[in-house]
Amino acid sequence: MKKQTLREWLLTAPSFIWLVFFFLIPTLIIYAFALRPADFYGGVKEGWSLDAFRSLARPNYFTILWRTLFLSFATTLISLMIALPVGYYIARCKKSTQNLLLLLVVLPFWSSFIVRIYAWKSLLHPEGFVKQLLVHLHIISEETMLLYQLETVLLVMVYSYLPFAILPIYAAASKFNPQLFEAAKDLGMSRPQTFLKVFIPGIRKGIVTAIIMVFIPAVGAYVIPDLVGGPKTEMIGNKIVQKTFIDRNLPEASALSALLSVAVVIPIAALSYFQFYSERKQRTVKKRKSA
Repeated sequence: MKKQTLREWLLTAPSFIWLVFFFLIPTLIIYAFALRPADFYGGVKEGWSLDAFRSLARPNYFTILWRTLFLSFATTLISLMIALPVGYYIARCKKSTQNLLLLLVVLPFWSSFIVRIYAWKSLLHPEGFVKQLLVHLHIISEETMLLYQLETVLLVMVYSYLPFAILPIYAAASKFNPQLFEAAKDLGMSRPQTFLKVFIPGIRKGIVTAIIMVFIPAVGAYVIPDLVGGPKTEMIGNKIVQKTFIDRNLPEASALSALLSVAVVIPIAALSYFQFYSERKQRTVKKRKSA
């Protein structure tokens, strides 16, 4: 038993050390900076202060926080709604078609993230192809501005993070037992009912993974709202960059980062608790049935 425990610790040690040095320690440093007074030259002074956290009580920060959470949740929800049927379809295709579709899903990663965002900016520019096409089709007028809108930021965020939702759902769907569909049909379920009541609960872990994979980068996004958005689409990430490189206020930037980490941890913790409670309930039901 002791040898097995030692072997498990040795296997876990590299990833554990990596997490401690590159995630835990930097996070603690950020929280420590948030409790320091700001230096005139862009650093931190000696002593302790809550001024950085008090500055978060400004009304504009609440607006930015709400906008950040709204865009992140909306991006996650829309990506999930698209990824569920796409992942299901890819998992049900022939092997050759699967490979082609998966290649198309990961193809955007072959180019730079910044280049892809600039491509969207060119397409949505007043002289861009999308704007001119929509004007030609009389869907919008010449005065309509596609860039620097909240909907534009949401569109580009969904485009950017959608593959992170498709891939884990496909992985879970490929392991799903297709005979359950036939059993559900024999019991009188329609295809939509089978999809909602059999398939989705059966790939619950893949859905949770997809939510986490999309929500975390979405809530910290700053390049997308900076390039295709404007002052009315600022997110917390944009404020952190501004406080770090322009205002040179590291304590306030650290306080915003701490706020961002809390905004990430709370939904993920709630989701993890829900998954744990659901699995525990299922195990209890199985034990009762076996008894």
